Order: sequence, then C-alpha cells, then structure tokens
Amino acid sequence: MSSTNAQTEAAPPSDVHDKGLRRNAIGLGPIVALGLAAVAPAYSLAVTLGFVVGAVGLQTPAAFLLGFIPILFTAFAFRDLNKVMPDCGGQFVWITRALGPVAGWFFGGWVPQIATFIATAALAQVATVYLFDAVGLNAIAANPLATTSVAVVLIALSAAIAVRGIELAAWVQYALIALQIVAIGGFCVGAFIAMSNGTAPGAGTTPSLQWFNPFAVSDLGGLVAGVILCLFIYWGWDSLISVNEETTERSRTPGRAVLISTVILLVLYCGASVAAIGFGGVKLITDPKNINDVLSVLGPMATGEVFGRVITLAIGLSALAALFTVAVSTPRSWLSMSTYRALPAAITRVHRTHRTPHVATYWWAGISIVTIVLLTLLATNFIGMAILAIGLMIAAYYAVTAISAIVYFAPDMRRNPGRLIVAGILPGLGALMMVIAFVVSAIQMAAPDYVGASILGIGTVFWIGVGALVLGLIVTFALRPHFKDFFGGRTIPIGKVGDTDFVIADPIAGDSALSIEVADPDPDSDPTLIREGR
Repeated sequence: MSSTNAQTEAAPPSDVHDKGLRRNAIGLGPIVALGLAAVAPAYSLAVTLGFVVGAVGLQTPAAFLLGFIPILFTAFAFRDLNKVMPDCGGQFVWITRALGPVAGWFFGGWVPQIATFIATAALAQVATVYLFDAVGLNAIAANPLATTSVAVVLIALSAAIAVRGIELAAWVQYALIALQIVAIGGFCVGAFIAMSNGTAPGAGTTPSLQWFNPFAVSDLGGLVAGVILCLFIYWGWDSLISVNEETTERSRTPGRAVLISTVILLVLYCGASVAAIGFGGVKLITDPKNINDVLSVLGPMATGEVFGRVITLAIGLSALAALFTVAVSTPRSWLSMSTYRALPAAITRVHRTHRTPHVATYWWAGISIVTIVLLTLLATNFIGMAILAIGLMIAAYYAVTAISAIVYFAPDMRRNPGRLIVAGILPGLGALMMVIAFVVSAIQMAAPDYVGASILGIGTVFWIGVGALVLGLIVTFALRPHFKDFFGGRTIPIGKVGDTDFVIADPIAGDSALSIEVADPDPDSDPTLIREGR
C-alpha cells in the first residue's frame, strides 16, 4: 500500500470521488461486533441446529467444522482483496476490477443485495415474533398484520440509528452481540452442569471427540445436507467490509476482523451444538415440535424459566442486531456503486454532520418496507421459502469473490509460492466448495416435495432462487446504456495487482464531488490518494 501527497501525485480520475465518510471512527472491536451481529448467531443456531442434528446426528459438531472450512478459505480472499482495495463497496469493486463491470454489477451488486433484502424482511419479522414471545404476547405474535406493522417500525428504527452515525451503530451492536454471547454461553454452562449432575433429559448422550469426526457419519448424503446448512448460517460476516473506510488502518483492520469473527462463530456453534446434543439428545432435538427452534425449547430446561426468557429475548434481539447491521452495510455498498457511476448520483449524498450515506439509507428502508409488505401479502410462508432460496445467492457471490482474488493476484502467485497457497489454492478450494454447495442446493430445491411447495413439478424455492438470479442478469444488461462510464470500464478498469490505472480516494480527502454533502474538510490536511497495494 502506498500513499502520496496530491501535490506530487497525479490527480485521480474524475470518475473517482471522495465519499465523505468519517475516517478512523471505529477500531477492531466494534467492527468484529458488526460482523458477528450480521450473522445473528443466536437466531441462526435456534432455527438451524435441529435440522443439522436431523441430518447428521451426533456428528453435528463435525458438520459445523466442515462448513467453516470454505468460509475460512473465502475469508482469506476477502482479507487480501480488502488490503489492496479498501473500498466500502467491497466485492462490488473487487469483482469489477478483476472480472469486469458486468460481473461486478451482477455478482458484487445485484446478488448480495437481493439476498440482503429478502433477509431484511425475514429478520424484521423474526425479531418482532420473538420479542412478542419474550414478553408473553404469543397471541399477537401469531397475527401477521401486527407482526408486519411492528417489523416496519423496526426497519425505520434501524435506518434512524444508522443515519445517526457509525459510532452509535457500533455501540448498539456491542450491547446486542454481548447479550447473544451471554445467552449462548449461559445455555452451554447450564447444559454441561446438568450433564455432570446426571439431570439432563439426554443423560445417556455423553459428549465425545468422536462427534467432531466427519468420517463417523454413515450417510454421506446426510453429511452433505448438514454441511450445506452449516455453511449458510455463517453468512453475514462479510458485512463488516462495508465499514472499512471508517475503520482505523482500513487496509488491515477489516481483514483481521473477518478472520476473527469467523473463528468466534465456529467456537460458538461447535460449543452450543455439543451442549445441546449432550443435554437434550438427538431424539428430543429432532422432535417435530422442537426442531424449528431448539434453543427456545432446551434453553429454559437447562437454565430455568427466568434465564430461558433471556435466551428467547436474545434470539429476537439477534435478528434485530442483524437488521441494524444491514442498515449500516447496504447503504455503504450503494454509496460505492454510485460513486463509481453504477447507480444514480443522488445516492452519493452523505449527511453533513453524521457523515453517513443518509439518502441511500432512506432508500434502503423504503425498499425493505415495500419488500416485507409484498412478501407477506403473497403468502404467510413466502418469506420462509425466500430465505431458503438465498442460499444459492450466497454461494454464488462468495465463489465469484474468491475467483476474483485468484485472477487479481495471479501475477504475485507466479513470483511467490507462499502467495500461491494463501491467495490462490485456499480461495480456489473455497470457491470450489461454494460451487458444489450451489449445485447440491439447487438440485435439492428443485425437488417437487421440497418444503411441500412446487410449481410445474419443480420446487417453489428453486424458482425463487433461480428466478432472482435470472432477473438480475436481465436488469444488469438493461442498465448498461444508462451507466456507460461504469460499464465502459472508465471508473473501474479491469486490472491485476501491480497495475496503476485505478485509484481509490481517501474517504474524507479532497473536494466534495457531485452531490456529496460533507462537513467542511480540515484546511490544514492534504488530500490523499490510495493506490492499490502491490
């Protein structure tokens, strides 16, 4: 990474603008909290653990471990790409730089954003239902009109907090992720104490290191299904990349946070799965009455009614924390896309006082509210099916991001064998695993009996997932005439590491461009250019 004074460095291309975000606003701790909160670990465990146990039984910890491997390998790609191109657009910028504007807009823009909008609708709805349950208002929680109305309020609240500043959003996430860790940790402690006292309902299921052995699974198909489920409950950690321009040491801190957050998730998931199976046993966890929400059932049994309420509250707030993170990350991705002329210029507006992309945030809130209302009107279970479909989208953009890292760093790999392993082989394996997950998931979703819904003999979830991808391709090509600078490669030209034809502007440097609204810059500071690291 090299930086030079603007008086001695050639001026950046006119297509590259100061985004107006606040520099050095948050450090490693807050950005890790944002990454963890985006995953919603308490909620993810609650609704996924039962199905993983149903697929692989006692080898559930092994499935979590195997699901972590492609995530870790992909995380290396995110870390290395952020180091040389620390832009809040993240994979949009990286994929565009390595593979071209069409791939960048589709895989780095449309795919993650459509997945995020579907997830936003689900998170707002889930947070509402669990919060009602936590205070004993179960009847209201079962009313779609009531839950949708409150979900709309939660989306608006998330947008309001996001607009107020990245520091406030980070502190809110600190509190919410702390509650989740306390809840999951408390459940684990209660479960292990019950096991040691012989009072656990699944007392005959003694934890064993063999549970971490994937070769002990007799049903290979079940193992694949379990790993795919585990693979997607790690999704969300990459949201922290969107605040890279506001972190200290923006080329290093987000990359470190990516690896730290994924390892913390691995520990939480493996620990909770061992505690749940050892405490409740496979039969209790996979009971049809419990499988959809294991923590809410086992939590009070292991910790008592009072702390059980805390666990239920943590699950609801887990979804709310993820919603807050989306309100922070998505508008910053749009800010980057608009800066590089891949979206309308109005989206580049940044609040004068708070230094946040307020216009993009308001647009996010409006579109999210329309999305949740429309999905609820289509069918009460449509959001649930849509959530299953985003697995295809996650696998797609993770795989392409990893491939982008391989293409971009190819010159380095030929000169440095060490780089070949870290920047080539590991991301390549991660991409391959993601592609396999995509294909296997698509085949499963296409089955007419998948979640009991089909259209023309093909699973409805498959239609939703593939339909969203096909629609994205149509939109991408339809927009090419409207954003000629971007799709013509003038704002982000295709290149590889070592090329010097692309400049990322310092987030608070230089003159404000186009419609950016920023506070007056420090007159004593020199604008700085950041070129891609070599």
